[in-house]
Amino acid sequence: MRIISHKRVVEFAAKHPISASALDDWYRTMKVGSFHNLAELKAAFPSVDLIKKNLFVFNIGGHTARLVAIMKFTSYTVYILAILTHAEYDKDKWK
Repeated sequence: MRIISHKRVVEFAAKHPISASALDDWYRTMKVGSFHNLAELKAAFPSVDLIKKNLFVFNIGGHTARLVAIMKFTSYTVYILAILTHAEYDKDKWK
């Protein structure tokens, strides 16, 4: 999958080192994956939730972070909209 933008992963990991390893695992798994639908995505990321149409929320590192992304299965592209702590996510800071 093509991931836009890795910069958000790096920036969040720098601010929240406890999430760095889990974010790196997510990035590497996503990068080499070629997911065609939600079922395939859930096989790799069981805690992913579909919020609406192409908008997904990934639970990263056993509740250390939430990654909000738009997934385009047809073009194998992931657009990272936000990476947040759970507290930030609960306050709807990504909207």
